[in-house]
Amino acid sequence: LRDPKEWRYLGKKMERTDIVAKSTGRQQYGIDVKVDGMLHAAVRANPGLGAGVKSFDAAKAETMRGVKKVMPITGGVAVVADNTWRAFKAVEAIDIEFEPGPFPATSEEMWKVLEKAFDAETPDSRLRDDGDVEAALSSAEKVVEAEYRTPYLAHAPMEPLNAVVKVTDERVDIWTGTQIPGFLRDHAAAITGHDSSQVHVWAQPMGGSFGLRLEDTYALQAVEIANGMRGTPIKLTWTREEDMTHDYPRPMHMARGRGAVKDGKVHAYDLSSASQSLAASQFSRLMGSVPPGPDALIVLGAWDQPFSIPNYRISGYRAEEMAPVSSWRAPGSNSNGFFHDCFFDELCWAAGADPLDERIRLALTEPTRKVLEAVKEMSGWTGPKLGENRGRGVGYTFSHGVPAAEVIEVTATESGIKIDKVFVAVDVGRVYDPVNLEAQVMGGVVWGLGHAMNCELVYENYRPKVNNYHGYEGMRMYQTPEIEVRALENLKYVKGVGEPSVPPAAPALANAIFAATGKRIRELPLYKHIDFV
Repeated sequence: LRDPKEWRYLGKKMERTDIVAKSTGRQQYGIDVKVDGMLHAAVRANPGLGAGVKSFDAAKAETMRGVKKVMPITGGVAVVADNTWRAFKAVEAIDIEFEPGPFPATSEEMWKVLEKAFDAETPDSRLRDDGDVEAALSSAEKVVEAEYRTPYLAHAPMEPLNAVVKVTDERVDIWTGTQIPGFLRDHAAAITGHDSSQVHVWAQPMGGSFGLRLEDTYALQAVEIANGMRGTPIKLTWTREEDMTHDYPRPMHMARGRGAVKDGKVHAYDLSSASQSLAASQFSRLMGSVPPGPDALIVLGAWDQPFSIPNYRISGYRAEEMAPVSSWRAPGSNSNGFFHDCFFDELCWAAGADPLDERIRLALTEPTRKVLEAVKEMSGWTGPKLGENRGRGVGYTFSHGVPAAEVIEVTATESGIKIDKVFVAVDVGRVYDPVNLEAQVMGGVVWGLGHAMNCELVYENYRPKVNNYHGYEGMRMYQTPEIEVRALENLKYVKGVGEPSVPPAAPALANAIFAATGKRIRELPLYKHIDFV
């Protein structure tokens, strides 16, 4: 709503209270909610998520200009001031000693936890077990083996997390961008002692989420603060550093593949994937309980791939809980797509088969075959080699009900890898908004490539070492290639397109790098092994 008069009227009409929400008119996107008498808050919480505070000294902060109150909150300390900047500066001035986190202190220790998960006598899940993998591998002249790794990743939206909350004896009002308004309402009621019917969540437009706003820690901190200052509206804003170091990230993930080829074809494929349980971590926060049974997310994007390999097995191994984790764009598939398709590519090369033609030959469903044939036509595919120091790779992942195939062309320059062009074919059923579909697919490709190239969260002393974009750099505009998109309409039902173009991006890039350089990279981010220009 661009007209402040309309917003004031709508605010009064909706709330039936003395709270008046106003638009400043200064934001191009979203609504900058301002409530009369509002104060501003900032927090510093333990980066070892789940741990508390040993002690804190706020003597200096309490004397700083504009500071109204300093208070303890769950896992940390909050400052309330007359503007956000003063709250930021004051909370930085507090001397805090945090408790150690309830998980391994470093990434190095965490990788050992994943390695240990493979030692289990039986897997957590085995949702795909076609043919006789053990017999095929034992009789093979050569067994291809590989290990893959993907790191913790932050959501890192451009908009720092924030919420406006007012608590009175009669009601609670929360203005924030959220994907879980029902959970937020109930969690807030538990903090304030109100009935859930007295909590009103006004869901706002969001400046990015990617799964991050399936969590409500930031909003519940605002509720805690506002509950301690009833009658006073509180706007809490996280600093970028607080956001990056207190994210519930994508899980780190590891996979081990064994395979065999026969008569120039992929004959046996055995992939074991290990991760902590995303579902157990996230649902324990949202619902207070852990879903029973195996966690299919550990193998999602691997076990469900529509290929008819004669001997085909996918096993999931559940690691011990480590840093708390959450959904990240294309959950499960964002790592397993890399594992599954890169190992598929390795087997194609070992067989001497064309990587794209072999995928088409083994395609189990017509929509899968059609998207692979589409990117073959779009890219003019005649093989992975494009001449000296040039190559292209194919990536395919079936995720969120959508078959998506990508071909990426690269050039190996003296300064590093240059990504030249990306071809994408997806099948979402009927296309109702082709312009938005193209934008979503392109955005997913850039998101997937940027993270594959450059991004990771490395833990040290229970916290991520990276705390801002200077150390968590996505794809730059000058690196962004031309992206050509084609949408097919062979599926019976309409599907979403916000996530499916993400999983194939990383394997297509890694496979293209191999075609151009002969260097097989099995670990993300790729910059650890090769430069980009």
